[in-house]
Amino acid sequence: MWGSRRNRGAKRVTCIACGEDVRRSAAREYDKHGDRWERRNKAFEHLCKACHRDLCHQPRDELEALLVEIHAEIGSCSQKAFLAQYEKLVEERYGPLEERG
Repeated sequence: MWGSRRNRGAKRVTCIACGEDVRRSAAREYDKHGDRWERRNKAFEHLCKACHRDLCHQPRDELEALLVEIHAEIGSCSQKAFLAQYEKLVEERYGPLEERG
């Protein structure tokens, strides 16, 4: 019924954060949709343990959709332009980021 877990550690994966090649057993799964428990028809990305520890583990509901909406791709715009787009969209959806004045 369940596949064997014995060979799982022999596979090697690449950390999406730092690019390090690590054993699968020494990595953590990353699901960009935020639901790693739903496993059907998914291909998981991986993080090495050090990069996984550095992540913010707070809920990130709607973050992926927000980034897709502003077309956040590596190198597609400057950091300043990205942050301006991000702030504008967040304020449109959720109101001001902080009280001003």
